Formats: sequence, C-alpha cells, structure tokens
Amino acid sequence: MSNSISFRLNGSEVSLKASGDEPLLFALRNALDLKATHFGCGLEQCGACVVAIDGEARYSCTLPVSALGGANVTTPEALGDDPVGAALLDAFEQEQAGQCGYCISGILMSAYALLKAESRPGREAIVSALDKHLCRCGAHGSILRAVERAAASLGGGA
Repeated sequence: MSNSISFRLNGSEVSLKASGDEPLLFALRNALDLKATHFGCGLEQCGACVVAIDGEARYSCTLPVSALGGANVTTPEALGDDPVGAALLDAFEQEQAGQCGYCISGILMSAYALLKAESRPGREAIVSALDKHLCRCGAHGSILRAVERAAASLGGGA
C-alpha cells in the first residue's frame, strides 16, 4: 500500500507516493532522481547513504520514507546553495579529500550536520562525527583537514 508523504527536500516542499517501509535512499534515487546519495551496505555500517534530516546526520538506507512527515531533508545536491555546504565543497577540493569519491557524499553530509550544529568543532568532535564512515581509499587525513579548513573559513576554528 502506498501513502502520500510530504516533507521539505533541499528547501522545497515535495510529496511522493511510497510504501511505508520504502527506504528514503530508494525514494531519493528512484522517485526523486537525486543520485548523489549512494547505496553502500544497506545496514548502517558504511555511511555512504547519510543525509541531513532536521539538521542531524542520518542513514537513509534504512530510514523509511513514512518517518519523514514534515521533516527537512538535505542531500548533497543542495550543499553548494548553503554557506556551510559551499565551504565544505571548497575545502574538500583544496585538500583533495577523497580518491574514488564513493563515500564522500555521506562524509560531506555528516560534516555539514556537524558544522551546522557546532561552528568551532575540535579535531576530536570532527573525528567522532565522521567515525561512522567507511573510506577504503585511505583519505582520512585529507578529509579531516578539509573539515577543519571549512570550519576555519566559516569563522570557526578546528
């Protein structure tokens, strides 16, 4: 059975028909044609599917669309339109933070949620916020430097 679910997505109201247990990730990629959020493991183990929901980094691979009624969802597609997201994108480019790029969208969303909540995160807070992400390329050092750079550019200091 499908239900109509309404929520804000990247600043715009959306309404879609989805079965109650359909994961947000599938709705984003298939029904809404937003491809930046990736499927990794489907078990909340890798972080590739992380998006921001009401300012909090959340796994979209297991979160049912039915849980979103009225929520504010931000995906990687909207980062360039937000000062914090733009600072992160610039810093990730400057630090060359990432190699294959598969995990970066989820990492960016966790860093985005952190910097939206805390303007001056220390290294420990950044490490903690990104701990749920699996990056097999070994880009962790440049990823941490990129988040620190973004925080500093926004007036915070990591």
